[in-house]
Amino acid sequence: MIDPVRKPNLFFIFVLVFILCGPVLTEALARNLILYSGRSKALVQPLIEKFEQEHGIRVQVRYGSSTQLAVAMLEEGRRTPADLFWAQDAGALGAVHRGDMLGPLPLDLLELVTERFHNEEGTWVATSGRARVLAYSPARTAAKTLPVSVFMLADPEWRGRVGWTPGNASFQSFLTALRLQTGDDTALAWLAAMRENQAQSHINNSSLLQAIAAGEIDLALTNHYYLYRFREADASFPVEQTWFEAGDPGNMVNVAGIGVLRTSRNQEKALAFIRFLLEEQNQEWIAREVYEYPVLPLAEPPDESRILQDIEALSPAVDLDALSDLDRTLALLRQAGLL
Repeated sequence: MIDPVRKPNLFFIFVLVFILCGPVLTEALARNLILYSGRSKALVQPLIEKFEQEHGIRVQVRYGSSTQLAVAMLEEGRRTPADLFWAQDAGALGAVHRGDMLGPLPLDLLELVTERFHNEEGTWVATSGRARVLAYSPARTAAKTLPVSVFMLADPEWRGRVGWTPGNASFQSFLTALRLQTGDDTALAWLAAMRENQAQSHINNSSLLQAIAAGEIDLALTNHYYLYRFREADASFPVEQTWFEAGDPGNMVNVAGIGVLRTSRNQEKALAFIRFLLEEQNQEWIAREVYEYPVLPLAEPPDESRILQDIEALSPAVDLDALSDLDRTLALLRQAGLL
């Protein structure tokens, strides 16, 4: 009688493959950069692919909100697989920095931008900027009559005519900056005055501009780049925007920025990615495609109207790392009945 053919020992085969191929697989994974990105895929994926092609380094990206990713890294601690954290705003970077998870960046890299565009300890650097602006209807509001301070939006003449987004992350970062600049009592009093003045709440910045165009409101607090995106689709979109007087809290400039995790095993490759983002041609791409402000002075800006000529003079002095202090801001919004 012939013995039946024995079934292969799958566990033995798995162990053999792991012994033979494990080092190769581990080395392959180590060659990849792992990026936690609070920047949306639609905005930055083309730039990431360009880096991969130019440097021959694969980038594995975990997308999510900057706040969610910051919380995830703080929970993961030294076990985090992330090499890089690219955040939508300075507050999330500040939270990860305060958790002692970001390593110091080389001085020559930090010196590519002004001191305003990296934190004091040098653990993160800005990759682009965005300004808070006052959007308005030129058909219903003459430019010379516009308020010169964000606090003037609570004046009676603007009753029911102003839109804002208390539940939006960019508004909350602005409010955090206002708190830090003027104090909690002043910030709470302004929120209460705006609510009393019937400021119109909207879900996001795009809906604010649409409401102005539809004649539902006349003014709105928003980020600068939304108007350019609307004008890309409709050059005659009936909204303009401006800034308040220099130093006013309403001109707060926030940044997208990036840092390297202390635990990264790919430090040099991670630094290469940051240097890539700060190359002039890639800063031009950010200005042209994303409509955000470059953090480097460009020899030939894609569009003069998209470059804030004196961004530092117009914006208030704010410690961008301190924007991570969001809990008190949310408490004020709840106290004012806006959340």
